[in-house]
Amino acid sequence: MHLQTLLLDAVAHKLLRPLDVQFAMMVAEREHPAVMLAAAILSRDAGEGHVCLPLSRLAPDPRLSGKAREIWTQLFACADVPDDWDTLLAQSAAVSCDDQPAPIILRDKLLYLNRMWRNELSVARFFSEQNQPMEVDETRLAEILNTLFPSSDEVDWQKVAAAVALTRRISVISGGPGTGKTTTVAKLLAALVQIAGHEKCRIRLAAPTGKAAARLTESLGAAMRRLPLSDQQKTLLPTDASTLHRLLGAQPGSQRMRYHAGNPLHLDVLVVDEASMIDLPMMSRLIDALPAHGRIIFLGDRDQLASVEAGAVLGDICAWVNHGYTPARAAELSRLTGSTVPAGEQNGAGALRDSLCLLQKSYRFGSQSGIGQLATAVNGGDKHLLKTICTQAFEDIALKPLRTQDEYQLMLEDALSGYAHYLALLREHAEPEAVLTAFSQFQLLCALREGPYGVSGLNAQLEQMLVRKRHMTLPRHARWYPGRPVMIARNDSALGLFNGDIGVALEGEQGMRVWFPMPDGTVKSFHPGRLPEHDTAWAMTVHKSQGSEFDHAALILPAQSMPLVTRELVYTAITRARQHLSLYADEKLLAQAVVTRTERRSGLTAFFAALR
Repeated sequence: MHLQTLLLDAVAHKLLRPLDVQFAMMVAEREHPAVMLAAAILSRDAGEGHVCLPLSRLAPDPRLSGKAREIWTQLFACADVPDDWDTLLAQSAAVSCDDQPAPIILRDKLLYLNRMWRNELSVARFFSEQNQPMEVDETRLAEILNTLFPSSDEVDWQKVAAAVALTRRISVISGGPGTGKTTTVAKLLAALVQIAGHEKCRIRLAAPTGKAAARLTESLGAAMRRLPLSDQQKTLLPTDASTLHRLLGAQPGSQRMRYHAGNPLHLDVLVVDEASMIDLPMMSRLIDALPAHGRIIFLGDRDQLASVEAGAVLGDICAWVNHGYTPARAAELSRLTGSTVPAGEQNGAGALRDSLCLLQKSYRFGSQSGIGQLATAVNGGDKHLLKTICTQAFEDIALKPLRTQDEYQLMLEDALSGYAHYLALLREHAEPEAVLTAFSQFQLLCALREGPYGVSGLNAQLEQMLVRKRHMTLPRHARWYPGRPVMIARNDSALGLFNGDIGVALEGEQGMRVWFPMPDGTVKSFHPGRLPEHDTAWAMTVHKSQGSEFDHAALILPAQSMPLVTRELVYTAITRARQHLSLYADEKLLAQAVVTRTERRSGLTAFFAALR
């Protein structure tokens, strides 16, 4: 059978996308059949979030069964797969092994799409070659840090993190919920202002989504108000955060940004929150737009889900966080903080390791917190601790089975109860600010988009229940109704609305308007017809919830084990809950999820490992 026919069969069985086959035919139609197959698999893997394809994976997938396994095996047989992929690919005009332009790049037995290779190389060089130390007056800096951070008998990792960021052009501060990332950044920004003295220090704040930017604005503003600074010094601190797209000047209908290497951002310091959500192309654009003197501070939880798009940049970088500092760096940090900061024994990636700090102590969840213990068990892949937690009674978590139709119906009833305060404010015709705040207090989270356990199915079920219980009247032939919550799915820089922003439809004097909280703390309304692509948001995916926190979060896991349900997904969902978590899942499937890791293949970790 002809290879192209088999490739189309693979599309029909959802082993490949039409885009993958189109790409393969475009770049390798006149090449050896194996090159076309490699191109199709590379494109598929890029669509699944991988940056590169190891040559070792160019073989039939043993995980497949039935007709899918038969088609996949025939593909490799028809393509006359060679024993030596390196030689075959190096001879192809579609593949470059050096600096010659080609749609596919081969480096160190890793296959890349050209743009992914350029993005990864840019990020790797930035974190290794441009990460120079900043000259500081150690005595002065130590005095400032002692003023901002209370004395402690043990190593204060918040203080160490501030010292790391104040002495490097590039720094990464990672930590779980409640470990004090925002407090640490507020204090280190205060230190920057004090060090700058009368010199102007232009500081900007940013996050990947509008919701994350608004939360950063709120939490950092509250922390800054408590700092021991003069009124004049406080005026130098930033008052609001923007989305990365807004920061870079996204152009409507274009991939181009207003700010880039030829027109860098006007800033001295950039703080970026929720860095785990930044995909590889966006990270490349961001660092490309930094001015030569600009320093950048990344904040994030390395254990959360990676971005929906390609790459897991924060995870790749933080793979070195436990390897310790170089001896010289450990000595410097010890002098600045007054505590003995241990040095690591690991060689390699010195410039990167010396720019990292991991915050480990949670100030949000106490020892009796079920949410905290559950997050620890899931994050550590500890099935035994997970089982112990499931058998104990905690006030802040509710673990409920979801196997039968009755249990499914009870889950829907619980969800309606979670939105009770929001629905009450709608009936009272409360102000938009109050309605938006109420909606953000509870959220239903899903692992899937489709099906009864997914976003689409749950949104439909909840809308039907709202009508049956007379909470709402939904129009027969219109999508919009008062109280409909929506989430933006596509950036629209002209409107100032970005992927992940959540709004609520309300009826008023101007008719139906959709109200959104803005990064500066205000609320703004839009006509429904003007909104970019959006979805109903009674339920949302865990991916979409990143950058948000809710007083009460409810996670719905599917009835069957699926590759998408991983440790990182469950951990991310758990840590969206501030005060209460409801988890609807079969205990065995939950245990399977916590030992299943999300895999994102890239060459970044190997690149850093090769550095001395």
